[in-house]
Amino acid sequence: HVQLVESGGGSVQAGGSLRLSCSLSEYDVTIYCMAWFRRLPGQEREGVAAIAGDGRTNYAAYVEEGFTTTRDGAKNIIALQMDSRKHAETATYYCAADLVNDETSLVEAEYDYWGQGTQVTVS
Repeated sequence: HVQLVESGGGSVQAGGSLRLSCSLSEYDVTIYCMAWFRRLPGQEREGVAAIAGDGRTNYAAYVEEGFTTTRDGAKNIIALQMDSRKHAETATYYCAADLVNDETSLVEAEYDYWGQGTQVTVS
């Protein structure tokens, strides 16, 4: 069964950088699209960035300059690099995987598997 684990969360100051990673427990499983979502305190989870199996990406409109998601296809690992966070907000970031579609959707319902989340705290 597919398990996703996020790592790299921690404290960051406005203008600082942070890198999150998401790895799958089963490297041989076929994953079409993977994505990052976030949940701000008191709000619902929302899409941040998605990356397809061929490397195509899609970013939410609110994403600030310096956010980049990349993928290691061989190991089903994705990363979210967050640089120059001038407007950083405390949030929990989640990794998601889609085993059916590859459209780089930012809609939560499109994804089949979810990680437990990793906390990013603005200090």
